[in-house]
Amino acid sequence: MAVTCKAENRALYAAIDGEVDHHRARQILGELVRQIDLTMPRHLTVDLGGVSFMDSSGIAVLLRASRRMSELEGTMEVVHVPEQASKVLRAAGLDRLIKFE
Repeated sequence: MAVTCKAENRALYAAIDGEVDHHRARQILGELVRQIDLTMPRHLTVDLGGVSFMDSSGIAVLLRASRRMSELEGTMEVVHVPEQASKVLRAAGLDRLIKFE
C-alpha cells in the first residue's frame, strides 16, 4: 500500500511509501482525500520518510491535500522529507505554502 493512515483525536497521520510519480499520484491522492473525508481531521501530518522518489506529481498531491484541509479549516504539515523530495518541493516553492519538518 502506498499510504498508511491512522486517525486519533481529530488528527490524521498519513505515511506515504515508495515512489510518488505520475503512475501512483492519483492512487495516493485518492486515498489521502478519502481518509480526510472519512475522518474530518483538524490536523493532517503527511510522513514522507518512506518515499524513495518524488517528481512534480508529488507537488500536486500535497497541494490538493492542503487545499482539502483548508476547506475543512484544518492544518497540515509534512514530516521526514527525504533530500530528493525536499529539493523538488522547495524548487516549486511549496515550503512557503506548507509547513515542512
